Amino acid sequence: MVSTILITGAGTGFGHEIALRLAAKGFNVIAGVEIVSQVRALSEEAKKRGVDLLVEKLDVTCEGDRLKATQWDVDILLNNAGISEGGAVADIPAENLRRQYEVNVIGPVLLTQLLLRKMVEKKKGRIVFMSSVAGLTTDPFSGAYSSSKHAIEAIASALSQEVKEFGIEVATVNPGPFLTGFNDRMFESWKSWVDDPTKRLFDYKNIAFPHEQYDPEPVFETTVGVLTGEIDSYRNVEPKEIIGQQKEQLEAVWKQKVTDGLGKRAPLVQKAYDIRPGTPV
Repeated sequence: MVSTILITGAGTGFGHEIALRLAAKGFNVIAGVEIVSQVRALSEEAKKRGVDLLVEKLDVTCEGDRLKATQWDVDILLNNAGISEGGAVADIPAENLRRQYEVNVIGPVLLTQLLLRKMVEKKKGRIVFMSSVAGLTTDPFSGAYSSSKHAIEAIASALSQEVKEFGIEVATVNPGPFLTGFNDRMFESWKSWVDDPTKRLFDYKNIAFPHEQYDPEPVFETTVGVLTGEIDSYRNVEPKEIIGQQKEQLEAVWKQKVTDGLGKRAPLVQKAYDIRPGTPV
């Protein structure tokens, strides 16, 4: 029996390509997109590639959209929808902070709760969270986004333990810095802030995402593998070459002193000033 896979946030980025690739493999794909205009765009792209998928408006923050999803018999869920609000912890406005959590945490969790019920009845299912290495470590100017992904890591970890007895699998995919435009847009979110620019600690016109960025192909391949069951790892970091670096950063916190580098600009803060947006690896 062919599995039905629901992908949220399929209008752009990772979700867009993953939906098309899964459809090409013959899965029943329901591609959830945030806004109505994306329905036609993704449907047209599917036609060009000669694949069939169902495109539905599914804004994870909209209760009506979430309830609509309960009508679908979903075997596998990819919680991919997400946004990135950049800015220093001291500067980011309350509205942007709340929006970050509504889209990245609250909406996906509420959708998962609804779809989980049918999976429990069938004693089978798979739930995958598109997390990030930002859910493991944190960079300057990404505290809001990173904290939302840390929350997803906690949600996924708890859920994986809670639903084992019902035969339901849980996994995460943790992309690093990939050149999809997502990271660079995060460092432009300040342009729509409703605040007093004169009170900001930082001038965001001069700051960019502080990492060179990779080609996204490994994320497509790994996510498809996790969704189809070809990959059975719980945590899936891409690119694999940064796994060691992530572990080192996590370990370094245990030795960190509050006085380390005090009075000096942190290296990654300086790099945010020095690097150009969209710099490839």
